[in-house]
Amino acid sequence: MPKNKNHKSLLKRIRISKSGKVRHRSANHKHLRSGKGGKRLRQLRKDPYMSNADAKRLEKLLFRRLRGRNQPRTALRRSPAPGEKKKG
Repeated sequence: MPKNKNHKSLLKRIRISKSGKVRHRSANHKHLRSGKGGKRLRQLRKDPYMSNADAKRLEKLLFRRLRGRNQPRTALRRSPAPGEKKKG
């Protein structure tokens, strides 16, 4: 059976953080900015995180589970710093 392929155009439009959250560029920011207010343009400048329901839809296109989508950030394990590693 052939391998599943990721949706390449989707991968060009999003970034997946280590915690599993999905970042994307907001719409309406590229051109025709003279009619938009300064507050609106400042808010569009930030890369927003996608909501959990939308991120769940992307799992089917990417053929993978997005880690930490439903769990709080404190529940994720951090890899230890080099000084904290135990010598065995």
